[in-house]
Amino acid sequence: MLIADDQMMVREGFSVLLGAMPDIEVVGEAVNGREAIDRVRELSPDVVLMDIRMPELNGIEATREIVAANSTAKVLVLTTFDLDEYVYQALRAGASGFLLKDASARQLAEGVRVVASGEALLAPSVTKRLITEFSRLVQAPRLPPSAQAAYGDLTERETEVLVLIAQGLSNAEIAERLFVAESTIKTHVSRILVKLGLRDRTQAAVFAYEAKLVTPG
Repeated sequence: MLIADDQMMVREGFSVLLGAMPDIEVVGEAVNGREAIDRVRELSPDVVLMDIRMPELNGIEATREIVAANSTAKVLVLTTFDLDEYVYQALRAGASGFLLKDASARQLAEGVRVVASGEALLAPSVTKRLITEFSRLVQAPRLPPSAQAAYGDLTERETEVLVLIAQGLSNAEIAERLFVAESTIKTHVSRILVKLGLRDRTQAAVFAYEAKLVTPG
């Protein structure tokens, strides 16, 4: 994984914490968004731990460029406050989730593992609360044209699954709710992401709120 933060002490602290985990390898660091983009290109990390506020290029723009380059790296943004509109913008730019800077070593490692696995679950209530809070500001859907066009291609069942994803349910919980096998839900989720051109469940949740499929609250 790659750690991008303009504060040396923060980078070193996270590097020590994560480097102590047997299943996590810190392959590099970056001091700003521009350097983060370059390091992702050079090192191909699975996960980028990205600070939002950095000089030269902030974490939002860096995330957008990394996603636009079709990188397989998943971005996990760092923030001091949970209800931060900058974090919401980062999620819209393609980040797979976020962590508070005061997260424990266990929470940090688990967050990295979840994102690296490609799950990017919306399970943490704070992530759902963040999307709920700032999606209220969206007066009209700000969806990519490709996603708007593809939305009509979703089946009724896929739309139902999309709404449940946005409500924070896991595949197992959705399967139980709809009385089907978990493998069936995994197939639906994969098809939803492909049809809408989205990277993961977090992006699907943002889509659902901005498309007004889910009412904030």
